[in-house]
Order: sequence, then structure tokens, then C-alpha cells
Amino acid sequence: QVQLVESGGGSVQPGGSLRLSCAVSGFTLDHYGIKWFRQAPGKEREPVSCISSHDPSPTYEDSVKDRFAISRDTAKNTVYLQMNMLKPEDSGVYYCAADPANCFAELGLNMDYWGQGTQVTVSS
Repeated sequence: QVQLVESGGGSVQPGGSLRLSCAVSGFTLDHYGIKWFRQAPGKEREPVSCISSHDPSPTYEDSVKDRFAISRDTAKNTVYLQMNMLKPEDSGVYYCAADPANCFAELGLNMDYWGQGTQVTVSS
């Protein structure tokens, strides 16, 4: 059974940091790219970052470049999203998903599997 389980969300002040985790079971990270999305209240779900199974160059949405870093631990079958210098506009529910395009094509929300999401709130 495939599961993606996010954790690490919480409430922080602007300028703070959080590290999100996406623990994967049911397949190994060699089989899929893993993509992080976020959704703010009243807004569409948007991609944030993606790490492929083999390409060492992850992708980032422009607004998070130089602040967020995605990485993966194949031994733990887990993908991380380190978020630094957080801003109020980074608030939302963060989801990880299994990307059948392995980050090499834009599929919108057409991911094979999704996690349940973790809440991130950035507020003073």
C-alpha cells in the first residue's frame, strides 16, 4: 500500500525556519520524483519544489528559490523540504506527491499519489 506522510509543519514567526518531511512507503524513491505543493486558503494548490529520482538538480518555484531546499534520504525513503527565511505568504497546507513525470514535465495536479498535508503558518 502506497503512503506519503508529511510532518514537520507548525507555526513560526517571519524569518523563521521549518523542515518538512515526506515519508514514503509502498515504493522507493528510485521510482518517482517527489514534488512538494502548497495551498493557501482560497487559493489554488501550487507547486513549490521537485526532486527527481536520478537528476541531481531539483526545481523550485521562483518565490522560494534561495530560501527553500529539497533533499532526499534514500535509506529512510524520505524527502525533506528545508524552509528558511519564511514569509507570511508561505503559509498554507504543504503536500508531497509522487510525480510520474519525475520532475521533467509539468503535469499540474496529476500526481499518482498524495500525502494528507501538513499546515505551515507564518505569522508575527
